[in-house]
Amino acid sequence: MTKPRGNARRLLIQQRYPMLDDPELVTAIDQVGLNARLPAGAAICDLGQECTHLALILEGRARVYELAESGREITLYRIEAGECCILTASCILGGERFPAIASCERDLQVILIPAAHVEDFMLRFPAWRRFIWRLLATRLSGVLALLEEVTFRRLDQRLLRYLLQRGVESGRDDLAITHQTIADDLGTSREVVSRVLKDLAHRGMLELARGQIRLRRQALEQALAQCD
Repeated sequence: MTKPRGNARRLLIQQRYPMLDDPELVTAIDQVGLNARLPAGAAICDLGQECTHLALILEGRARVYELAESGREITLYRIEAGECCILTASCILGGERFPAIASCERDLQVILIPAAHVEDFMLRFPAWRRFIWRLLATRLSGVLALLEEVTFRRLDQRLLRYLLQRGVESGRDDLAITHQTIADDLGTSREVVSRVLKDLAHRGMLELARGQIRLRRQALEQALAQCD
């Protein structure tokens, strides 16, 4: 980890985090923040680990998930450039241990803010408080939506919605994604996902290839509308 300072990094912070619109706050982040890079697949934080820093993501993507005793995973949320992990922030502010697992999905470039400064910024900078509370509200809404999906919707409905969302996010109908990745995101088994995908393919809603799914978006949207 390194701690370079200067106009270039402050400008990058402002570009990625426009909601942190206090120049004094940006300067403080630049002064105390440590640059770090992590490759895709690397572990970021494990269950029960102490949170000593909060990472502001400049590039890349991370995944936060729960792991059951059976080995099954479910994705709680992903963190993109311009965001931070709200679970980490809440653990720092509440003096708790990390209650999930976080890993890199894409190579990460981050600024690490030491825990003491995360708390100090909450006291000193209204822009920082707004950023943290707004992100908390967004993540809470997302987790509640996930809870509703898991509790009240059939897996085929959840899978339809998931595929359409991934298509919108990527801007493509060809998704480079494995059945295991989908299973981990939805909190089910690869075998169940494969069975439902084969049924959707048989019904003409998508095409399956090794490590790839080609969406027929209109058919998927119609099927989802009928489910709702």
